[in-house]
Amino acid sequence: MTDNDAEQEELEAEDADAEPEPAEEPEPSEESAATADEPAAESDAEAAAAAAEDEAETDAEEVEDAGPDLDEDVMSDEEADLLIPVEDYLGAGVHIGTQQKTTDMDRFIHRVRTDGLYVLDVSQTDRRIRTAADFLANYSPEQILVTSSRQYGRFPAEKFAEAVGARARTGRFIPGTLTNPKYEGYIEPDVVVVTDPIGDSQAVKEAITVGIPVIAMCDSNNSTSNVDLVIPTNNKGRKALSVVYWLLANETLDRRGAEPAYALDDFESEI
Repeated sequence: MTDNDAEQEELEAEDADAEPEPAEEPEPSEESAATADEPAAESDAEAAAAAAEDEAETDAEEVEDAGPDLDEDVMSDEEADLLIPVEDYLGAGVHIGTQQKTTDMDRFIHRVRTDGLYVLDVSQTDRRIRTAADFLANYSPEQILVTSSRQYGRFPAEKFAEAVGARARTGRFIPGTLTNPKYEGYIEPDVVVVTDPIGDSQAVKEAITVGIPVIAMCDSNNSTSNVDLVIPTNNKGRKALSVVYWLLANETLDRRGAEPAYALDDFESEI
């Protein structure tokens, strides 16, 4: 067994042992793709959830733009060999959590700021990006699916798919995509990468149903009960998602023996 295999088993065991808080998933308001030719209109609950996500993204962007003055302390005092300088993680706001914390995510939180925002440990973010890349490199590129319902995650998720040869489903995830062979858009991936277990709950639910592993970018407020490998990160900010998807793409290419040819600018949209 290689060191990477041992580390991966240890991390997966940690994730499996975490005591999750019950997560409230929004009830699907549309008919399944198995029983309807066209998706039904979104319910008021879905519209409210979408509005809340947009507000969260706006808040995250405002915190990013406010600068790193409060955030110099973003990881343990131990010396860390990071993929990029810690200042670059800071500048992108990768470390910025929310004002809510789940029991699942407690082990990834370094401290809480004076304004109530939880600060994620970027050394753990860096470590999990490497582990996720090790994991993804074991799969055929076309058997990897990446999803993002969040606006700020759509462009970098699609760029990630382009870089590693994966498939992407961004925006609204159509029910039945992974579970209904009669649906025109039905696919059978071997692993799913999601931008947010809350926003991408339909993709997570279907992945669990068909028994394929889920890699998820998780903020301080996420439950990880249905996640096989957590990448702790700000999953609401535009800059943060661009950095994490960029690093994950290049590290996956590196594990395959390919030359990483993408710059961070390639993953940043104009939104």
